[in-house]
Amino acid sequence: MTNPLLEDSPLPPFSRITTEQVEPAIKTLINRGKTAIEQLLAANSTFTPENLLQPLEDIDDALARAWSPVGHLNGVLNSDELRGAYNACLGELSAYSTWTGQHAGLFNAYSELADGPGAPSMTAAQKASVEHALRDFRLAGVDLAESDQQRFGEIRKRLSELGARFSENVLDATDAWQKSVTEDDLQGFPETAIANARQAAENAGQEGLLLTLEFPSYLPVMTYCDNEAIRREVYEAFCTRASDQGPHAGQWDNSEIIGEILDLRLELARLLGFSSYAEYSLATKMASTTREVIEFLEELAGQSRTQAQTEWAELQQYAREQHGRTELQAWDAAYYGEKLRQEKFQVSQEEIRPYLPVERVLSGMFEVVQRLYGATVSEVSEFDSYHPDVRLFDIHQDGALTARFYLDLYARPNKRGGAWMDDCRVRRQRENAIQVPVAYLVCNFTPPVGDTPALLTESELTTLFHEFGHGLHHMLTQQTVAAVSGINGVPWDAVELPSQFFENWCWEPEALAIISGHYQTGEPLPQALLERMLAARNFQSGMQMVRQLEFALFDFRLHRDWGDGVDDVQGLLDQVRADVGVITPPSYNRFQHGFSHIFSGGYAAGYYSYKWAEVLSADAFSRFEEEGIFNAETGADFRRHILETGGSREAMENFVAFRGRKPSIKPLLRHSGIAA
Repeated sequence: MTNPLLEDSPLPPFSRITTEQVEPAIKTLINRGKTAIEQLLAANSTFTPENLLQPLEDIDDALARAWSPVGHLNGVLNSDELRGAYNACLGELSAYSTWTGQHAGLFNAYSELADGPGAPSMTAAQKASVEHALRDFRLAGVDLAESDQQRFGEIRKRLSELGARFSENVLDATDAWQKSVTEDDLQGFPETAIANARQAAENAGQEGLLLTLEFPSYLPVMTYCDNEAIRREVYEAFCTRASDQGPHAGQWDNSEIIGEILDLRLELARLLGFSSYAEYSLATKMASTTREVIEFLEELAGQSRTQAQTEWAELQQYAREQHGRTELQAWDAAYYGEKLRQEKFQVSQEEIRPYLPVERVLSGMFEVVQRLYGATVSEVSEFDSYHPDVRLFDIHQDGALTARFYLDLYARPNKRGGAWMDDCRVRRQRENAIQVPVAYLVCNFTPPVGDTPALLTESELTTLFHEFGHGLHHMLTQQTVAAVSGINGVPWDAVELPSQFFENWCWEPEALAIISGHYQTGEPLPQALLERMLAARNFQSGMQMVRQLEFALFDFRLHRDWGDGVDDVQGLLDQVRADVGVITPPSYNRFQHGFSHIFSGGYAAGYYSYKWAEVLSADAFSRFEEEGIFNAETGADFRRHILETGGSREAMENFVAFRGRKPSIKPLLRHSGIAA
């Protein structure tokens, strides 16, 4: 029987993939890759894009096509068996990456190609891919002594294992906690949240209602539950996941993993001659120095904190005067914040939710894409799937298939929390045709309950647009060199530009008219509700801003100063909170133990990228504000200069080509309702 992971298929054959096939497939492809690399280096005395770049890309793509569905399933349909197969491959993949990154023959071949007689004839994409490769060879330790190269490889392998364990601990701690409750316990809950809790109990084979730490369950407790004891209990369980505190203290504790990750990252950076991991991370980003990043974040904090303090004081005063709450705790902030929001603007998330049924939102979002970029989206009825919730869509341009994407919207057990876009297939030139790009778009929304369709909150709406913005970046690329196609080769602090940019249409009345419609009657958002919704858009925007800056400064200072004045993760987090935050959480809070972005994702010393790119996205959108939010010419320019270029050109060049100048911070402050 053939191994489906070794097949050259346009889409993953999910139904035929078994855990027993994973490790043999990956080992086979790694061995094939090593043999092919040695053969092509031996067979050529001079190097061209045709005899170097193309065959190497074919080797990489075969491995990516096999590993992509495995990594995806590990995130969305986790099991002990799959986890074991996935983890067994991490070391192999890390070792292979180190082997190629430190291969002197490959490095010399790229160097010869960059400086040789064929260099002038290379396309811009090919030149960029070679420049990136030479940089990455050095960042992989190609210039190190043999003993240091070996240590570098050991560190890389161990870090991949630790990142996986960190993520698994968070998932296991999330799935392990649940609480049976009655409707009396959930006074204040909207009917949609009660129905979700009832369905969670049914799915678990229990009577009554069930609370979990999945976000569609956690958030309504924090926002609506009148019972403070339950709010506090759920808050404590959530903010102590995978730590030494809380109801499962020590059971899936990430404390030692965090320390080891930080130690190894610092050692790796210093092996390459960098003073810190933060400095090392900037070698592939738009920002050039650690000082530049810190000053950027501190400037935003300086612009925002006074407003955040005013908003926090207002909330405290409201809770005290209207509800007799003398001292607000962390588990009170969202609850009283929602009450104050309703009082000030007469609008609640639950009032808006019926106007945001998933099908209407999706069709409206796809129409926005058609108006902006001329691309049409249609659903595929039959395909090889891995779960009944999953859907597949095609994107066409001028009648031709341009891209495809899987959509996996709803929270469920054994699915990693959060929302993300990942690539399944990358656009590239193959021997006889262009490979169509394919994306995974994953969210964790409240699922449909009974006959009621899934109804989104404002937050879920913007999350969907955010992830689809990432997807458009991957899928609408025009690059045919894989290394710079879609999001590949794009600096990490610029990669959030298209995603944050696309969120803006969630707040434009002209766009909301096609995105929204009552799930029972089809009626559009009433004008009065729309006006109140838009008026409330920047409610507590200062508090939201400093919360993100708190995460970003903690991450960057941790990776800049670890081993050089900082050796206490909690102590640093407390200090950053004191400097920029306004809410002081309880001492048992262990936010960092679930901070997967920086300990198991790609955002280590890079969480600042969200705010960095938000400056770019707000300024880019300001051109649409000036020229019309559905201006086809402006949309074509954004597509051409931002979405289509991938990593083939410097990110700042792309921005200037679209905007006509370098970015300004003012549109972000204006959009956030924060006075400069």
